[in-house]
Amino acid sequence: MGRFREQMYDEHAHKFSTEESYEIAFKKVKRIKGFYSHLRIFIIVNAIILISNFSRNFAWNHIEVRGFENWQSYSTLFYWGIALLIHAFTVFGPDVFFNRDWEQKKIQKYMDKDAQNKNKWE
Repeated sequence: MGRFREQMYDEHAHKFSTEESYEIAFKKVKRIKGFYSHLRIFIIVNAIILISNFSRNFAWNHIEVRGFENWQSYSTLFYWGIALLIHAFTVFGPDVFFNRDWEQKKIQKYMDKDAQNKNKWE
């Protein structure tokens, strides 16, 4: 365990029954932090792309804004937005494939299977 994690564990040890529950909570917070970092970069990069794609012409005292009908301006925003939604769903959404009980059920299944194999030869 790293120094920072050990210090955090020492400070909050009374809140966690075991080190395993601390590890689970730490990983969850790390996943949430990763999502917010992804969201921040998504907003900054796409804002820069969209602003740079709008060409303005100030001739004859009017502003001509081009880029709204250009698909290339929005393709990064669209596809990256889909990836961001998937990331949000994996962090905050329900576990569709591996729910909370899945791991316990698999462990129990393999333990039962091993017990049957041991009893088979006795």
